[in-house]
Amino acid sequence: MAGNLLLGLSLLVGLHEFGHFATAKYFKIRVDKFYIFFDFLFPMPGVLNFALFKKKIGETEYGLGWFPLGGYVAIHGMIDETQDAESLAAEPEPNEFRAKPAWQRLIVMLGGIIMNVITGIVIFTALTYTHGESYLPASEVRYGVLPNELGKEMGFRMGDKIVKINGRPFTEFNEVYEPEVILGSNSYYTVERNGKLVDIDVPADFMDRLAEKDQGAFVVPLDPFQVDEVVPNSAAAKAGLQPGDRVAAVAGTPIHYFPELQQELKKQAGKTIPLTVERAGAPTQLTVTVEPEGTIGFRPKSLLHFDTRHYTFAESVPQGTKQAFGIVTTQAKAFGKIFRGEASFRKSVGGPIEIAQQYGGKWDWLRFWTLTGMLSMVLAFMNLLPIPALDGGHVLFLLYEMVAGRKPSDSFLEGAQKVGMVLILGLMAFVLIINPILKNFL
Repeated sequence: MAGNLLLGLSLLVGLHEFGHFATAKYFKIRVDKFYIFFDFLFPMPGVLNFALFKKKIGETEYGLGWFPLGGYVAIHGMIDETQDAESLAAEPEPNEFRAKPAWQRLIVMLGGIIMNVITGIVIFTALTYTHGESYLPASEVRYGVLPNELGKEMGFRMGDKIVKINGRPFTEFNEVYEPEVILGSNSYYTVERNGKLVDIDVPADFMDRLAEKDQGAFVVPLDPFQVDEVVPNSAAAKAGLQPGDRVAAVAGTPIHYFPELQQELKKQAGKTIPLTVERAGAPTQLTVTVEPEGTIGFRPKSLLHFDTRHYTFAESVPQGTKQAFGIVTTQAKAFGKIFRGEASFRKSVGGPIEIAQQYGGKWDWLRFWTLTGMLSMVLAFMNLLPIPALDGGHVLFLLYEMVAGRKPSDSFLEGAQKVGMVLILGLMAFVLIINPILKNFL
């Protein structure tokens, strides 16, 4: 898990910093360093200065730092985590950042964000072109849905058939989870239950509750299935489960659909239980020890029919762009929910552990690039926030300079940089240390 995350973040950080580097070079601004990771104890540039690798080419030193957090470019004449106002007391040289026009400095500061956006678009365009879009037609969910605890609290019942979203019919089941529905105002679902139509409202604090419950999708299709692949050395393999088997009962509880199996296995987590499977039309009794996380180690094959929508390359570009910017839109809506008090910041943020879990413990080409594309767009959005020490903070001050006709003093910029660093370090401490403790004990 950690290796996949480290690879993805290293790639994105390198491309982000290259955006700053390339635009600075284009405007003939001297770049002293280009580093993946920090070669000092961040955020103290004078402490533990050493690199795992470095090589100077021309005026720029390229290297791999020892502190595995992000990376940086040291742009000469710019107040950042590597330079303060005191070090820039002398008159600026023509090749310094501070000597260039405001519009050029603005482009340099936007370079990393632009590179992350381009990366996200390229990744999603490539995935769309090579894999198309797999989707489950709404008409295929003929057995209805199975709600988890949150879905039941909303009003869903097992076997409900969702027929409308916000009063309109829909064609793909994935539309049930669309951000504009979950994050929108006055959203609701219409279900068919026992021959009657019932409306189910989406609560205003739904995102908060979804994060708090941490149970995945609030409703999932009732999905007939069979065993597709058994993970070697897993509990399922040791029990004798085979591809083609259909799980019929768990500890005596009948199973018809995969979501039922998942829920029942979580109830039996850590226990050794009887498992009844149908094999070649005949019942077979097995004994399996369920893993602590409520799994036994096999991949299911859905017996519902999924469709794939294919695109030409020309069609993939706008589709990939739409997917990329859809992530930014979702982030913006989520922040809006937090600021309006409809979602808890503590429950909504996740750290490296949660991201690494999404990458998984094994290499999956499609999953890796999908998550990396998503992270690229999230990094672009986060870096654009108008917080000093982030790119967005520099952009804010440059826009002020362009409008007011004068730039803030170097001492003000240095102070803002320090305030921004305190905010960022505080956020890092919250995400990495405080929030995990709160989640475990509250």
